[in-house]
Amino acid sequence: MNDWQIFKGNNEPRDDWKLPPPPNWRPFDKDSKPGETRRQRRGETFQAKEEEIKMVNAALYLRRPLLVTGKPGTGKSSLAYAVARELNLGEVLYWPITTRTTLKDGLYNYDAIARLQRLQEVRQQDNSSQLSSQEREEQLQLQLKSIEKFITLGPLGTALLPSKKPRILLIDEIDKSDIDLPNDLLTIFEEGRFEISELVRIKKEVKTATVRTAYTADNSADIIEGQVICTTFPFVILTSNGERDFPPPFLRRCLRLTMREPEKEHLIKIITAHLGEELKDPEKSDRLTDQALDTLVDDFIEKRKTETLANDQLLNALFMVTKGRISTKDALIKLLLQDLGQVEEDE
Repeated sequence: MNDWQIFKGNNEPRDDWKLPPPPNWRPFDKDSKPGETRRQRRGETFQAKEEEIKMVNAALYLRRPLLVTGKPGTGKSSLAYAVARELNLGEVLYWPITTRTTLKDGLYNYDAIARLQRLQEVRQQDNSSQLSSQEREEQLQLQLKSIEKFITLGPLGTALLPSKKPRILLIDEIDKSDIDLPNDLLTIFEEGRFEISELVRIKKEVKTATVRTAYTADNSADIIEGQVICTTFPFVILTSNGERDFPPPFLRRCLRLTMREPEKEHLIKIITAHLGEELKDPEKSDRLTDQALDTLVDDFIEKRKTETLANDQLLNALFMVTKGRISTKDALIKLLLQDLGQVEEDE
């Protein structure tokens, strides 16, 4: 039965088709909250294990970053959003790491080119007008003050702003970083402060500067004399796929958590959190009985022993059974559960 297929492959244009609602982990529909990203929605369905709960609490108590290691799809980054949601810590500051990422990228950005262009425009205006010495002094002060418009705090810099409760920062895939970045983070983690050199140089003339932050809302902060000093150490999660080793001094300053692949009972909880209503729908009982669900989960766990699979692959397959109305024996299920660690060669 191919009645679930929207694209027929018969080259006949038509308008008589409609998509079902998207999976809740792909919320592009109108019910998504304004300004809320798909990453933030992960916190609503994340199912924490006991050891994960304990390590999060230890990191909060000890004011230490939490280095979370695990295979792709085990929920490393989702943990940060779950903590933020439950503790009402607000927006998760997200800092994705690449091989070119530096410490300064996380702290702040100064757009020197835009600033220079603006100064040249102001000088041209001054030269074309007659200004008194007092007016020129006022113009100079305005020019110095205008530097704040060209400074934006990065995710790490924003996380270190003074606050009553810890801000939350997700440093994603730290194992992709340049070899120096973990060591560069040590001083920041120990001191909880940094300075913006462009503002320090003019602190006598401009004591307080209002700069943009990495938040999407309420995205401005006052910086006094170029210093950012945290009052509450942020809750920091660093994720790693285990692709590299880190220097001992870095590891000593972190708490370490390995997120293991969920066993059957926990996997059922994850499935229920994402697909609870669909699983209870009597219209689908002929396609996804309790026995059929058990079989799919058992097959997934067995396949996972020798292959690299992510939890969302199983969710994708189950979504197609419940929304696409396909059989649990459909060949598409096998295609959705392909080994992530193997790239097939062209025949």
